[in-house]
Amino acid sequence: MNDRLPHEKGFHVSWDQLHRDARALAWRLDGHGPSEGGWRAVVAITRGGMAPAMIVARELGIRAVDTISVKSYDHQSQSEPLIIKAPDAGLVGDGDGILVVDDLVDTGKTLEVVRRQMPRAHVATVYAKPMGKPQVHSYITEVSQDTWIFFPWDMALQYVEPYRGQG
Repeated sequence: MNDRLPHEKGFHVSWDQLHRDARALAWRLDGHGPSEGGWRAVVAITRGGMAPAMIVARELGIRAVDTISVKSYDHQSQSEPLIIKAPDAGLVGDGDGILVVDDLVDTGKTLEVVRRQMPRAHVATVYAKPMGKPQVHSYITEVSQDTWIFFPWDMALQYVEPYRGQG
């Protein structure tokens, strides 16, 4: 029997790995925007999407960057998503030419709300879980639904027990 909690099936992402994966996402998106291959703006889903969105915007030379804040997690438990800060409506409109970036799509509930706000936007995440993949147009790495991703902003260096415990 396994005594581990579900979040202990972890995928640990370092700053270096996040940077590499966000750059890979930018390269995948390069030339695929609706305006002769370019994007009008990047909208980061706060907070997790801010670091990858900054990297994607830098790599693609996009200067117009805004945020949408959707609260759907309270520590490690998910609740109904709620938009608490919308992007500039004059900038994003219905989402045409807008690249929405987040760190992860989990169940897809957050992105359902975002896509209703900007239905024509292109949604890209660095990481994707199977339940959320239908809400995403582009992503880099897929992980299993029961994997908890530990992002660098959530971690500190410390000793970790081997997966199978002491042997």
